[in-house]
Amino acid sequence: MKSDSTGSATSAGGGGRTRNRRGEGGLLRDEIVAAAERLLEREGDEEALTLRSVAREAGISAPSIYTHFADREAILEAVLDIAFERLRRLVLDAAEGVEDPVERLRSGCHAYARFGMEEPARYRVLFGRQRANRPKIGSPRDITELPEVWRHRLESFMTLVEALDGCVKAGRSASLDPFADATTLWTSLHGAVAMRQFIPGFPLPPVERTVDDLVERVALIRS
Repeated sequence: MKSDSTGSATSAGGGGRTRNRRGEGGLLRDEIVAAAERLLEREGDEEALTLRSVAREAGISAPSIYTHFADREAILEAVLDIAFERLRRLVLDAAEGVEDPVERLRSGCHAYARFGMEEPARYRVLFGRQRANRPKIGSPRDITELPEVWRHRLESFMTLVEALDGCVKAGRSASLDPFADATTLWTSLHGAVAMRQFIPGFPLPPVERTVDDLVERVALIRS
């Protein structure tokens, strides 16, 4: 077996990975990201993601990765994009078809908590990492000044803002500032998930009950 000029393994005998045909570079990129996701899910820790381990999981040579990703951090950023979109879809799907605005908000919050509890490794990559280049904004409300990539990633949060605003418009919430209260609700949900991830065995109530209590109190729900 030998490597081609891009580092992709080739084999005259048909074994191993063959050179990507023209136009298939995107396919290899997707395979690299998928391999990183599998490793993250299986190992439960992003430290398990190295260029060598990802290459081994994808069945390619490590140098092949550099055609698509500059380094390990770039792979993690791609995993982040997919995980944020997955979270957004889970929240939207949970609320789809729910007519009552309070139940719609509650359904989305439960979906958020389930994601954190059932996919802890992905959740930690989303919200538990120290980032060297943190986005800077002028004020807590000035989300439009975030870099475009983060505005896109935070669309899952904006679905929460919209759901709470729907409760206000229906007269079911006393919130005077849906954005601020949705932010408090989000951080509270994060705390509820993090407590259960990082302090196992503490006698917390069931997460479903906690989510319901947070929605009632933080979103200022009217009976």
